[in-house]
Amino acid sequence: MLQAKIGIIGGSGLYSMPGLSGVEEIAQNTPFGMPSDAYVLGSLAAHRVAFLARHGRGHRILPSELNFRANIYGFKQLGVQRILSISAVGSLKEEHKPLEFLIPDQFVDRTRHRVDTFFGEGIVAHVAFADPVCPQLSAAVVAACTKAGVVAKRGGTYICMEGPQFSTRAESNLYRSWGMDVIGMTNLQEAKLAREAEICYVTVAMITDYDCWHPQHDSVSVDQIIAVLTKNAENACNVVREAVAAMPEERTCHCARALEHAILTAPGDMPRETKEKLHLILKRFLNN
Repeated sequence: MLQAKIGIIGGSGLYSMPGLSGVEEIAQNTPFGMPSDAYVLGSLAAHRVAFLARHGRGHRILPSELNFRANIYGFKQLGVQRILSISAVGSLKEEHKPLEFLIPDQFVDRTRHRVDTFFGEGIVAHVAFADPVCPQLSAAVVAACTKAGVVAKRGGTYICMEGPQFSTRAESNLYRSWGMDVIGMTNLQEAKLAREAEICYVTVAMITDYDCWHPQHDSVSVDQIIAVLTKNAENACNVVREAVAAMPEERTCHCARALEHAILTAPGDMPRETKEKLHLILKRFLNN
């Protein structure tokens, strides 16, 4: 099977990864169903990477319809150890401007209908999630932003809403009162599942607008938002390229060992069907 160590998830406005060489596509079938699209594998800056369009090419899948488990498990099947997730977000603070990037280190969950764990069906695990973003990967992305000439801030909180509707003005102001930095609809579930799969994860939050709290919100046109999305996608490609080029070979974070003290169910008490379903994630903890 084709393999890659680095995964890239493209969000709104980023449906392909320019600059890949030796491109091959693979449609993964996982125990959790089909991912959003085929994975596009190739070489980027002398590293093997796998790209996935989060919403499918043509942007066909709502945030609440995303099969997050299949998307992350598919990366695990390909041997991916690190995921760079690119996502369009709204800013909840004046200081975070459109066309800038934020690399959040925290999340708050405001979703209601999402499956966000691989476990259950007879196997119980509780991973530590106090620090949901890989610090080594975050540092690499921030350095890449500097090299690519993109204004980026490291640290802050991404509030993940259900969607597909955007916030009411009351909700937007509530989130601002909580001190939230940016708002999006997709990244928290990815981060949770990546941690359970022992994959490093970082969000590159591309700021497109100020959400509806801002006094000038109503004066922003669709054309302006599309122009920002286009420029953000171009910047994101440059940042990803720089980050991949400088990616350290060794993982010095704790992401790769996230399950070591997380699994409560003894192997002998695990249902065979569930154990087989999660074998790729559990295999180093099982005797057979």
